[in-house]
Amino acid sequence: MDAATPSAEPGGQTLSSTIASSLRESIASGRIPPGAKLRLEELRTRFGVSLSPLREALSRLAAEGFVVLEDQRGYKVAPVSVAHLEEVTKLRTLVEGFALREAIAAGDDRWESGIVSRLYRLNKLGQAGSSEADVQAWESAHRDLHHHMIAACGMPLLMQFSATLHDLSDRYRRIYLDERPLDPDVVREHTEICDAVLERDADTAVERLRKHIERTGNNARGALASDAARPRRRAKPAGPAG
Repeated sequence: MDAATPSAEPGGQTLSSTIASSLRESIASGRIPPGAKLRLEELRTRFGVSLSPLREALSRLAAEGFVVLEDQRGYKVAPVSVAHLEEVTKLRTLVEGFALREAIAAGDDRWESGIVSRLYRLNKLGQAGSSEADVQAWESAHRDLHHHMIAACGMPLLMQFSATLHDLSDRYRRIYLDERPLDPDVVREHTEICDAVLERDADTAVERLRKHIERTGNNARGALASDAARPRRRAKPAGPAG
């Protein structure tokens, strides 16, 4: 657990959100591995907070599927499994695909410009190095592109659900595909999806997005199912991103 300690902010909700974001990143990246015990006293010391915002943050992560609350045993990081990965992958293709279709129908010129700029930034970062800062920048840009592509759907609940599925999917990618170099197909896939979106070709865009997500899921599933695969700390942007 090596993320930076967040500063105290006014409002318990804001503070708990900051804690949840920090823990979510540590879990998604594999810095806190699947099944690890989350001890309240250690976390309270790490973040320098009382137990109230900490419990609120952990409850939020439990609702999202990143943390499990065990009766009388406290909290632990949610385990991983092939069945869970397959469920997340199927749900993500359905939910994100629907959101993308709605966004294409409603998006304006500013939304289109945002897609172009975010794709450019992501591809540029994909040519950067493999330092921790480079990895974090790529991951942030990758999530931002996927988020922005569906942002014009105008449905906050749909956006929230899609974001959770995206993060759960990325957790498998970042833990189990961490040592692969950036796959050139990722650049091509993101570009082709964005091209179809900008052309307002919803059927093609959704189909390309589906294949993009499923390819990532299949690769992660193969690594997870392999006896030789073990969760490792991520060293660089993973290969076939979703």
